[in-house]
Amino acid sequence: MNILITAGNTQAPIDRVRVVTNIFTGRTGANLARTAWMRGHRVTVLTSHPELLADLPDPAEDTDRRVTVVPYSTFDDLAGLMQTEVRKNTYDALFHSAAVSDYLSAGVYATAVGTVFNARTKQWERNGAPPMMAEHKAGKIKSSEPELWFRMVRAPKLVDRLRSPWGFTGLLVKFKLEVGVTEAELLAVAEKSRAQSAADLMVANTLDDAKHTAYIGPIDGRYERVARRELAERLLLTVEHLQRERVRS
Repeated sequence: MNILITAGNTQAPIDRVRVVTNIFTGRTGANLARTAWMRGHRVTVLTSHPELLADLPDPAEDTDRRVTVVPYSTFDDLAGLMQTEVRKNTYDALFHSAAVSDYLSAGVYATAVGTVFNARTKQWERNGAPPMMAEHKAGKIKSSEPELWFRMVRAPKLVDRLRSPWGFTGLLVKFKLEVGVTEAELLAVAEKSRAQSAADLMVANTLDDAKHTAYIGPIDGRYERVARRELAERLLLTVEHLQRERVRS
């Protein structure tokens, strides 16, 4: 199979030296890439941490050209790469394990002269006039202000662009992480999210259990609990089976 994997975190730049990101490094995607390559598949990995794949063959020395590692940093980097890869190449399966930013920077603001926040009333005030904020723009926003307000807006869901408008028709594996939910709640959220993105499989886990277990599904109509150390192998076996079924039909 020809497989595309996204892995790692994305950065949402605030200015040229500051970013908002998350704690994930892409180890799950790296393990998937390594396992897929060892099982004989052709693999392209878009990752924010290419160092985790340093043990894979150097493309210059890989005569079969079965592995390609493409680094990225920001949300926009990953969005552009995914769109290009999906539209340019024919992939049999896509594992979207990257921890993509949910929100992007929409400006940094400080209060204008005379504007204050009243903690008692939880309202902004400015001497009887409408409160005002002043936007700060610079390659490196100065740290001289006593208080800055950072505005964020919801980022588009890249996984929801894969089928349409990008036209991906292969097997799609989506990943979902939740915090502070029960097993039943996790699986309900996971299945709803899978259907929303028209994904063939979902890998779901909670933050507390992420190092130990994950759920894969639906397989024969249900979700299976898998030990984390077995996740990559189990997931590749399942996708290989689904691909064989597709080819037969």
